[in-house]
Amino acid sequence: MLNIYSCDPAAVGRRTHRRDFLRIGALGMGSLSLGWFLQQQALAESSDFLRDRSVVLLFLSGGAPHIETFDPKMDAPREYRSVTGAVSTKIPGVQFGGTFPKLASMADRLAVVRSFHPCDAGDHNIARNHVISGGTTLKANFGSMYSRLAGTNNRATGIPNSVFLTPHAAGSSYRYLGQQGGSWEALSSSGNLSGAYRPFDPGGANEAIDNLTLQVSQRRLEDRQMLLSQLDRLRKRIDHSSSFQSQDHIRQQAIDVVLRGVSDSFDLSKEPQSVLDAYDTSNFKVPPNYPKTTNVSSFYEPVALGRQMLLARQLCESGCRFVTVVSEGWDLHADKNNVGIEPGMQLYAPAVDQAVSAFIEDVKQRGLTEKILLVITSEFGRSPRLNDRGGREHWSQLGLLAFAGGGLRMGQVIGTSDRMAAAPASNRVTSKELMGTIMHSLLDMTKLRSADGSPRELMTSLQQAHPIPELV
Repeated sequence: MLNIYSCDPAAVGRRTHRRDFLRIGALGMGSLSLGWFLQQQALAESSDFLRDRSVVLLFLSGGAPHIETFDPKMDAPREYRSVTGAVSTKIPGVQFGGTFPKLASMADRLAVVRSFHPCDAGDHNIARNHVISGGTTLKANFGSMYSRLAGTNNRATGIPNSVFLTPHAAGSSYRYLGQQGGSWEALSSSGNLSGAYRPFDPGGANEAIDNLTLQVSQRRLEDRQMLLSQLDRLRKRIDHSSSFQSQDHIRQQAIDVVLRGVSDSFDLSKEPQSVLDAYDTSNFKVPPNYPKTTNVSSFYEPVALGRQMLLARQLCESGCRFVTVVSEGWDLHADKNNVGIEPGMQLYAPAVDQAVSAFIEDVKQRGLTEKILLVITSEFGRSPRLNDRGGREHWSQLGLLAFAGGGLRMGQVIGTSDRMAAAPASNRVTSKELMGTIMHSLLDMTKLRSADGSPRELMTSLQQAHPIPELV
């Protein structure tokens, strides 16, 4: 269910936070018990630990190469250096892979980590879960962790606090891309937290987009008002200390949230054509001469990525605090199931270059650079040496990691890799520090420590995860 909260401003600061809620549509948010709801209330009383910031995590699923992205190693032997060449960036002396000219031109708005050690596992799903959970015992993705502390929905707008954008979220015409399960399950897992904190997936098989677009008749609206009245009575029985205040305001606010804005956050039709064109990646289709493999055909085309990134921006503007965007197809072995590095990068990298550069510029034009942090990563990198087929194998010792915005220090390269891009040579950064950077961007840890109701295991993990020092 999508849970839309309505908060009574007159009660802020009291021991019991006066709140009503309305559950609409089968949106896959999980079944929420009364005990869960009251537990959320206790923690929300101290919600001043929430920062006015959102995070967009772009996950290049499959193991994107760190060499052909942001560490091309053009001085290394031919079988080690970037097969797509390199392009000079706006940072003197720094090069990116040759398929990223747009991002190179705005490198002063990026922070690239060349010493990221993502995990110690070569298995896709184990590594994915390790990276997106910061390697914690909770095994929950960052969005689920945030929802556990902030609640599953933004109390002001009703938008889910954590959203998972697969290619399917871009619209029904993209349903042929990718598949449910596999990497999507690993990336959206709530781990040892309740399933109620799993990210909301608008592209899921539950027809969530249709459910979000509410067609409310007068009779159905009256039914909702009746439901709210029933919930009022239930809450009065629960709260023996005092009665509700401003009931009309609470009820009207809940109804307003249902009727305004939530579905608009998942609708691109109102965007200006110039914005749609800037994000457009629909031309990045599998060419006729593309190497044929068992799995790679139109199945992994990056045609939806621009729309996914534009949806992410819209969601952040609507109050969503954590958006995971999935880009598939990066398992570049050059075997019977996967293409090699060169054809793979020629297809996937330009779409990332287009969509991410459009996102960074769009966010800047809207004055949101300080409020939206973009993170780009993958479950691991690719082997430094090309195999004899022109592919690279799984490589867990180094991976790609880059940041943009979020009030962090941009225009820098953090750490170095060794000569062959096989291991960190300085300033080793781990998934735990990635977690620390993200969660410290979203939360005021000093205030959170004093908040009631914080789960112990999550708090322990957060306290042990420090941000990358060069960024803060």
